[in-house]
Amino acid sequence: MPTASSFPEIQIPNVDLWGLMFEQPRDFPDTKVIYRTNDSARQYTWAKVREAATAFGGGLRNLWDWQKGDVLNIFAPNDVDFAAIVYGVFFAGGVVSPANPAYSADELSFQLSNSNSRAIVTTKDFLSTALDAARKSNIPTDRVILLGTGRDPSQRCKHWTNIRKTRGATPYRRRKMDPDNDLAFLAYSSGTTGLPKGVMLSHRNVVADLLLIKGAVGKWYSSGHDKILGVLPFFHIYGLTGLIQQPLHRGIELVVMPAFNLEVFLKAIQEHRITFIYVAPPVIVRLARDKVVDKYDLGSVRMITSGAAPLTRELVDAVHKRLNIKINQAYGLSETSPMTHTQPWDEWYTSVGSVGKMFPNMKAKYMSPDGEELGPGEIGELWLAGPNVFKGYWHNESATKDAITPDGYFKTGDVGFQDKYHNFYITDRVKELIKYKGFQVAPAELEGKLMDHPGINDVAVIGVYNDHMHTEVPRAYVVASEGKDGAKDAEEIVKWLQGKIANHKRLRGGVRFIGEIPKSAAGKILRRTLKEIAKEEIASEEESSNKDGGQLKAKL
Repeated sequence: MPTASSFPEIQIPNVDLWGLMFEQPRDFPDTKVIYRTNDSARQYTWAKVREAATAFGGGLRNLWDWQKGDVLNIFAPNDVDFAAIVYGVFFAGGVVSPANPAYSADELSFQLSNSNSRAIVTTKDFLSTALDAARKSNIPTDRVILLGTGRDPSQRCKHWTNIRKTRGATPYRRRKMDPDNDLAFLAYSSGTTGLPKGVMLSHRNVVADLLLIKGAVGKWYSSGHDKILGVLPFFHIYGLTGLIQQPLHRGIELVVMPAFNLEVFLKAIQEHRITFIYVAPPVIVRLARDKVVDKYDLGSVRMITSGAAPLTRELVDAVHKRLNIKINQAYGLSETSPMTHTQPWDEWYTSVGSVGKMFPNMKAKYMSPDGEELGPGEIGELWLAGPNVFKGYWHNESATKDAITPDGYFKTGDVGFQDKYHNFYITDRVKELIKYKGFQVAPAELEGKLMDHPGINDVAVIGVYNDHMHTEVPRAYVVASEGKDGAKDAEEIVKWLQGKIANHKRLRGGVRFIGEIPKSAAGKILRRTLKEIAKEEIASEEESSNKDGGQLKAKL
């Protein structure tokens, strides 16, 4: 039988996101500051967000005859203008499709064309790429507009605040959306195993996830008492829901950081007295080890929530011992709007390594490779059902059919199990398991152990095929601490890990040092990129060996 959530059921009103934010009862005033820049130069109260969004939405309809379902792309780093633009699109009945500002023009053009975007919002710093992508996607230059403080020196592109209805025009009423069937976001997957896919999230999906978050852990933070640091990227669904929607819904102040910089991050915590932060594991590593952390007062922080990859007890202990900061873990996917599990704040230490309890209104089951439902403690693929599960992949019926079962379960592609206390554990991705002879090796398990090595700042493990052994073998790509990237250091890491794991999990593919682990916006490792690097390395090694007349020998 599928597992139900241990949290009480939540009532989800039949409203769209605009209705939830601006037309439902709330327990904070119109003048409550919701978004503030790190330097406090700009800010938005709840009322100012509504006012700016109404003006922008009216401008879209007036100037560009914006229709229900039209898509606007936001290609920008974190900025306090973000929410007003998102809700302006909702006012006009449109759909928001955020894009990674690290994209090249070709990558952005793919998303623009695939999503049928009618316009792009960007910043001055990313304008050149946006214009190039717009040209490739047949979007007129006057449909490229700017947010933030920068302006276009050539005056080709307007600022978003100048997209408003003409004076004297009849005021527009906001378009009410069908919560269950109309899309709010077209969020693109990271493309770790192929081209990105458009994830269709309805208004109800995101409304539900916001209310499920509140029902699961929301009682531990509230308006007037807490401040969140907005460091996760807004263009990813994790940031869109947790950092854009949640503060507006709950009346909690968000201090906006355009990008992660450790000293800026630490200074913001100290100056703004931040109480709650969402991060990815590499930030936890920096907090545990970096000397600069000692220069700042982080005593205001009551909880840090980490996602994207498992944390070990050693790393959690290291941060807690050093800073007296508690860390819990969460889990979610773009396809689930995104959050589905988290450790309750009062259980943060009793289930380290798990992603905690499943959110209200959700069901789960673990499935074997041959389609059999598994019992408690048995490892299988996690399937989830609930009101936050997406509508499908944009213009991709085959992928949708493969991902969502006829009875509404989403096949997450993540492998794990549930313990007797209803804690869920994610051990790896189905497609990322390394098949060494007759054994399966989970990269995430090895990565978790390797992160405890003092000479490693970050790490990723992949499988590489060994022709001599006729099997895949694990290889670690390591971002080394200073001065720890030589051949002897690599050998020492292999031997260090060997004493902590079963024989079939040894790093028979060796250790390779790398400047940075390629990751998605949410902090997930892009193993596809590492596999391409491995192919080039193997080809180069074979060419060098052939020149010398020798043969490659397997490292056993």
